[in-house]
Amino acid sequence: MANRDYYEVLGISKSDTDEDIRRAFRKKAMEYHPDRNKNADAEAKFKEINEAYQVLSDTNKRAQYDRFGAAGVGSNGGFDRPFEGFDVFGGFGDIFDSFFGDSTGRRTREAQRGSDIQQRVVLGFEEAVFGAEREVEINRLEKCQRCSGQGNEPGTPINTCATCRGNGQVRRAQRSVFGQFTQVTTCTTCQGRGKTVVTSCTTCQGGGLERRQRKISVRIPAGVEAGMQVRLSGEGESGQDGGGAGNLYVYVDVSAHEFFQRDENDLIYELPINYAEAVLGTEKEVPTLDSNEPLKTLKIPQGTQHGAEFRIRGKGIPHLHSNRRGDLRVVVDLQVPRSLNNDQRQALEAFAQTLNTGIGSQGAGTDNLGPEPASTSQNGDTGSDLNHDDDKGFIDRIKEALG
Repeated sequence: MANRDYYEVLGISKSDTDEDIRRAFRKKAMEYHPDRNKNADAEAKFKEINEAYQVLSDTNKRAQYDRFGAAGVGSNGGFDRPFEGFDVFGGFGDIFDSFFGDSTGRRTREAQRGSDIQQRVVLGFEEAVFGAEREVEINRLEKCQRCSGQGNEPGTPINTCATCRGNGQVRRAQRSVFGQFTQVTTCTTCQGRGKTVVTSCTTCQGGGLERRQRKISVRIPAGVEAGMQVRLSGEGESGQDGGGAGNLYVYVDVSAHEFFQRDENDLIYELPINYAEAVLGTEKEVPTLDSNEPLKTLKIPQGTQHGAEFRIRGKGIPHLHSNRRGDLRVVVDLQVPRSLNNDQRQALEAFAQTLNTGIGSQGAGTDNLGPEPASTSQNGDTGSDLNHDDDKGFIDRIKEALG
């Protein structure tokens, strides 16, 4: 992600908290997830978002990024080569090497870290809530088993390079208008390794690496969301010339649930109730995701309105790397019947007459079915006129008619 500010990518400021960063990441990840966003640049933006989140969600990496910028968060957390990419002498290093040679004695060929691997898993909704153990199959470059990464056929010699005498570099004296100087270059015979193979390995053809299929077990922590990733350090491709292995990044997708929805660490459940249950109040069995308590009894107070929300504490989704859980929020979905039989219609018309409306007969009554109930509470006390015995007799008939 060249020349992009991580804070700008997530749409946040440097003063934002870890929670702000997590919320911004979730919002951006959902917006640009390739399975949801079909624009051509969605995948690239999704990778940018993940890269920014990996740095800013880590306290140490964020501090290094704030201090040094992108140079402070390299492939090994920003500490391996923190000034890589900055030439203090503005390109004069090559000239100094040409005149004076390489004073440090280092070889041109440096250790190469292995490449990272990306893999995608799709979790069931409950797997994402409670965590899961998954096995992913990857194809990666590993150290050749036949030659142990040396590149030679077993039993054949590995010789010191005769050209550079094992240094990996050659020095050539040249004359110029400035006089004679020595130029240091990578040895072309051994490609900077300092050694030559007489007979190349028949498996890796002298490269020291072979491609193999592996199955890797991945532990998915409880509470993950779609768009997050799990990093397995050192499970990427093998490095060369002493370089470390890359990482395996497992990107998580989550399937939708049959009737639960997720809002951060809360579960949302829509509870259907009929008109009579809303007016008189009732008790309902609400499903949960807990196997030891699959149903929870919820008391619906009389006078409950459509869209009213009730909260069952501690029955939501676990917080990542924490014992805390969110809540189960039950939202009332008032079901209005589309058709009525004769008994149901008669019961409703009788009730409507007690409220002085014109439903079914006058046609031009008031818009309200009666006095509006006060705010609902778990004890069922609404303070409404619906508690009067006359009205309740009709309501009981309605409840019987509606079943």
